[in-house]
Amino acid sequence: MTPTEIHSTYKKILTYLTEGRLKNAFETTAELNAELQSPAHAQNLENMQTSYQYLLQYFMDGVDDPERKSIYNKLRARIFTLAADMRDELLTRDSTNFEFTQKRYFPFTAQLSPENLKNGINRKEKLTELHEINSGDTDKENQIEAEFENAVRYLFNYFWLKSGYDSAEIMEIYNRIMDDEFNDSVVKSMIVSAITLNLWRTFNENKLLMLIDACNSADMNTQQRALVGLCFILAKYNHLLPYFPSIRNRLVLMTDDDILIEKLQNIIIQIIGTTETDQISKKLQEEIFPELMKLRPMMDQGLTGENPLNMDEWGEINPDWQEMIENSGASEKIQEFAELEMSGADVYMSTFSMLKSFPFFQEFSNWFLPFYTENQAVKPLFSSDEKSLITAFVNSNVMCNSDRYSFCMSILRMPDMQRDMMKQSFSQAAEQMEEMNKDEAIIAPNVRAKTISKHYIQDLFRFFKLNTHRSDFADMFQTSLIMHKTYLFDMLSIDDEIKKNIAEYYFSKKLYPQALELYSEIEKEGETSAELYQKMGYAYQQNSQLTLALQAYKKADIIQPDDFWTNRKIALCYRLLGDNENALSTYRHADFIKPDNLSVQLQIVNCLTELKRYDEALKELTKLNKAYPDNQKVMRTTMWVAFNAKNIAQASYFASILLDTADVTAYDRMIAGHIDWCMNKNKEAREKYDYVLKMLDNNWDMFVNMFRQDSELLNANGVDNEEIPLILDSIAFQFF
Repeated sequence: MTPTEIHSTYKKILTYLTEGRLKNAFETTAELNAELQSPAHAQNLENMQTSYQYLLQYFMDGVDDPERKSIYNKLRARIFTLAADMRDELLTRDSTNFEFTQKRYFPFTAQLSPENLKNGINRKEKLTELHEINSGDTDKENQIEAEFENAVRYLFNYFWLKSGYDSAEIMEIYNRIMDDEFNDSVVKSMIVSAITLNLWRTFNENKLLMLIDACNSADMNTQQRALVGLCFILAKYNHLLPYFPSIRNRLVLMTDDDILIEKLQNIIIQIIGTTETDQISKKLQEEIFPELMKLRPMMDQGLTGENPLNMDEWGEINPDWQEMIENSGASEKIQEFAELEMSGADVYMSTFSMLKSFPFFQEFSNWFLPFYTENQAVKPLFSSDEKSLITAFVNSNVMCNSDRYSFCMSILRMPDMQRDMMKQSFSQAAEQMEEMNKDEAIIAPNVRAKTISKHYIQDLFRFFKLNTHRSDFADMFQTSLIMHKTYLFDMLSIDDEIKKNIAEYYFSKKLYPQALELYSEIEKEGETSAELYQKMGYAYQQNSQLTLALQAYKKADIIQPDDFWTNRKIALCYRLLGDNENALSTYRHADFIKPDNLSVQLQIVNCLTELKRYDEALKELTKLNKAYPDNQKVMRTTMWVAFNAKNIAQASYFASILLDTADVTAYDRMIAGHIDWCMNKNKEAREKYDYVLKMLDNNWDMFVNMFRQDSELLNANGVDNEEIPLILDSIAFQFF
């Protein structure tokens, strides 16, 4: 079998298991083993088939077996686990995929003995001993750090590439590291990331139970990583969870912890938020950053010899710099960037995506490495004791771990003098920032938890989107928009507020199909508020499901009658569905609820016009022209309605007024030209048409399409169809 055929066969097995076709699942699993030729797997498969045949026999004999369902699901779980193991073994043997290549060669790489491994990860103890004897042995410190990094790298690869977690060795290592008495957060965090990646490659019950266990870690970094990993893993394998009661039972226990529920809710929202990252990066690259770059020459001209970024005091921006920003027109872009950052958006993805080519990131495990200043790749930047903005900045909550390493290594590439100036220029700012970080850690631990999970999700996002082997990994973030469909989410949604919060988040991010799925569930569960139906209506409307939108808006109107916004939306749906009679009556009711709303009054006129009740429409417009004598919309509508009503003189009068206003459109001039043509003012009409073409940048196709859309209107006002091509050719000869 080729790797493609192996994947295809494996997917067939999953389909059969999902559909309850166990006989087909057995047969197809046997096909995998025919390629693998494993006697142990063959025996296991035969035992399962025998058990299943007994179950079927008892069932056909009418035996009432209360354990039948449990046995049946266990068999499904065993078949799936066996098929997953076979697939893993076959791909390890034959695949050129990066992950399986690494898995194949890992046993042949340098192995650490248990003793060396133990010594390597005990970095803190060894450094403490070294400092207690007042040793200034830098070489010894570097050696300890090198041994530590080597051990962490080995452990990551060990847990990432291991096929099964059933051996006593792996359990001993896991229990030793995850024990609360071992307090190295870096090691714990890396183990959790490795287990998550291992699970992402191949499902295994024991591995998942270990990940769930890590969700209860006393170390916050470890716990948050485990919770993030759990969300992704459960989303991917959601359809298999019914077959693994031990996992479901552990998850049930988790839902008894209100704090964990809140953390999981926050993480799900953060994962969903990654769907915006590409859009945000594009906006930053195309809109915000170009505008900010315009500031550079202005600063150079206005503040020669001064640093425009200097602060007179903490928090007080140089007034000259501020004035330049305001005058440049870039202040709005700065504000927009700040708001994106405050909302939790990943604003640094586009910036740091170009800084992942350092040799540091060629080591696979470093993509998941928590940032710490003692790491040899960045340690030279923090070797001195002086306070610096760099130290404060990388220890702040601004960047994820991966970006902190990129940032530091970029600075290390600077010339020494420039780097030293940068480190020394903001000492006071550094002290202030450091104090703020400490205060946040003490006062707002929940905020810290959200920050850790946000940064870890960003680290994962960069790995799956930027690493050189990304095409060899199934993208975790393809599961982002199905988080609300998972077994985990159903468990969390025992609290209705959680489901509402996620639905509101989807709605706020304009993810309307996902929001509708949850709103529909909330409705089925008994909530019937006006706000719910309003949002359902709006989501349907934005999804172009106008009939369903109308139904939802009507439900909102029953619960909360005479709501102005709801009635406008009902009327809009009627209009878009072509029901102008009902649209008109609803707009009139909206006008009754809130009189003198120009938008509603103009919509009444539009409905009357669509119904060809031109006299009524013009009467309404007479009132509006008196109330709003200089309003372009009123003038434009009057010109249009009068032209439709064949009241050419009135149409011409309002056209002449409209064309003297500042914001006249190409279509305004087009209609004015039509009016002139109908009045036999061909020369004047031609001039207006010529001007329209210029306004359209001489786009002839656009001009012709715009012109032909008005054919029926021209016909109704006495222009023969045969004249239209002549008019267009006359203009074409003039321009082209």
